[in-house]
Amino acid sequence: MITRRDMFVALIAVSATLCAGVFAASQTPVMQSSIFDWNSIAARQTKVGAVRQFFQSPTATLDELECHVTTLNPGESPHAPHKHPDEELIIVKEGTVESLVNGEQKRVGPGSVIFQASNQMHSIRNVGAGPATYHVIKWNSPGMLKNKTKQ
Repeated sequence: MITRRDMFVALIAVSATLCAGVFAASQTPVMQSSIFDWNSIAARQTKVGAVRQFFQSPTATLDELECHVTTLNPGESPHAPHKHPDEELIIVKEGTVESLVNGEQKRVGPGSVIFQASNQMHSIRNVGAGPATYHVIKWNSPGMLKNKTKQ
């Protein structure tokens, strides 16, 4: 005989299962090995230049891995100096940029790599006569996105 208690437990189990299914379906799938062809990624114009968004997705070991490419017009900066918990690598493709690192402004050109550590003030600005293009690779280690939503 099925009791009220049995029905209540079954209702809770069904509700929990449905909630877990909805939550799992809303998660972005883990990125697999992929190729992102420069020519197939559209450049979106911004007020300071352009940006190409390659990906922003969880991976097998990270909550999120992001890669975009920014092109800055001469004299432009994408934003004021700021800091965030994410770490990021910037790889200069062309032009000359000035970057705030450890409280100092440093100028670098093509092939240079800038590492911005977690929660340290940083910025970047095109100080050359032509466009400056750089790749940004940013990541969130496990648990970081959850902590961001609490801040």
